[in-house]
Amino acid sequence: MGSEGLPSVTIHVTGFKKFHGVSENPTETIVINLKEYMKKIGLPKGLILGSCSILETAGQGAVVPLYQTLQSAVSMKDSESSNSGRVIWLHFGVNSGATRFAIENQAVNEATFRCPDEMGWKPQKVPIIPADGGVSLKRETALPVEEITRILAKMGYDVMTSDDAGRFVCNYVYYHSLRFAEQNGIKSLFVHVPLFLAIDEDTQMQFAASLLEVLASLY
Repeated sequence: MGSEGLPSVTIHVTGFKKFHGVSENPTETIVINLKEYMKKIGLPKGLILGSCSILETAGQGAVVPLYQTLQSAVSMKDSESSNSGRVIWLHFGVNSGATRFAIENQAVNEATFRCPDEMGWKPQKVPIIPADGGVSLKRETALPVEEITRILAKMGYDVMTSDDAGRFVCNYVYYHSLRFAEQNGIKSLFVHVPLFLAIDEDTQMQFAASLLEVLASLY
């Protein structure tokens, strides 16, 4: 069988809108422009860029549309032939105090918001999914975070691995996504980016494109 028989990788991408203290979220810009950017530079072989969605920076405000898009992606996957590929959910969030990119290894079952989210919710020490257990429970991505980081660093990006996605909306969304991924045979990854003041927009767009390429080659 020729290369056309190899399964493809479909990557769905999310970013966030503005929130308290961050009036312009770089992940909104990255995700809105990603399809056009990838069309311009060319998609890596075997990669299908799926949905590119912007979520509210709010716990429930983000999770409802997240589940709708997760579910539609799984339905699409199930309706296609069994060799038609694999699915990765890639989530971008901003860390306004960061100066480098961070590939997040895990999420914790704890919502402790340092400020109210965009719907006014400010939980403290609340389990994200009570049925899973207490706030110390962690879920890890099935993707090789160390290897992804190493390859991106070799490409010249200032990038690190992280075991702490915070306890705000980023961690909240990542936890839900990892849980859903595990239940549905797909993969999930969260990446924190700095503000454009720390790393400019062009470099961040290049990073997002390189990350897609690395994920497609590894999975």
